[in-house]
Amino acid sequence: MIDASSPADARSPFDLHGRCAAVTGAGRGIGRAVAVGLARAGADVVLVGRPGAQDATRDAIRDIGGRVDVVDLDVSDLDAVERVGAELTGSRQVDVLVNNAGIIDRQDTVDLDREAWQRVLDVNLNGLFFLCQQLGRPMVERGHGKIVSIASLLSFQGGLRVASYAASKHAVAGLTKALANEWGPRGVQVNAIAPGYMATDNTTALREDADRSRSILERIPAGRWGSAEDVAGAAVFLSSPAADYVNGHVLVVDGGWMAR
Repeated sequence: MIDASSPADARSPFDLHGRCAAVTGAGRGIGRAVAVGLARAGADVVLVGRPGAQDATRDAIRDIGGRVDVVDLDVSDLDAVERVGAELTGSRQVDVLVNNAGIIDRQDTVDLDREAWQRVLDVNLNGLFFLCQQLGRPMVERGHGKIVSIASLLSFQGGLRVASYAASKHAVAGLTKALANEWGPRGVQVNAIAPGYMATDNTTALREDADRSRSILERIPAGRWGSAEDVAGAAVFLSSPAADYVNGHVLVVDGGWMAR
């Protein structure tokens, strides 16, 4: 293992020692795995999410000797996003932002009311955009930084009974490309990860439906549901110097689903 004090040119391009990474929605699932993965790579981690929801992840990072702080934020509260974003940038240099916080609402589109639609868009898109703006501004000013957003296979497909989620994740992919075009020349790489069918809370209903679960697995060449840890490696890569020439990309991590 290479010591953090080793010369920069002798260290792995995936090494994140000396970097600070903020991860939203890191209380469980993909967010927790990504936060722990970044800590294992050497990053100081700031967990950003609902009060009390990040405690287990904080403890897991401390157990491996990582440095971690917790910041309370409901990303659907845009006033709070602006306030907390300003506090974060005023108290530390955030080198990496991982936008993981997200919700899904499964219902027939004819029954989808305005409040339910707006809630998904506020969490998955609006809060994400304004946090990118708050934390991205100092990245652009100093000429380096990484932003990684969690998109979805539904950034490419329509899905069933998830109109608000599909709309928000298509928008995340488009926003990723737009920011990459604007901020790439200023030294900030903006990318996204599109997880496939993962064994997380969001897919509980699918996995409990025997017929649907079987049809999904039959299409995945890897022959299994993905795990949150499968996404963590991609997040570490996109957050690291190894991805300095990767910009505006939506990296699919799906066991081969899209190849079918």
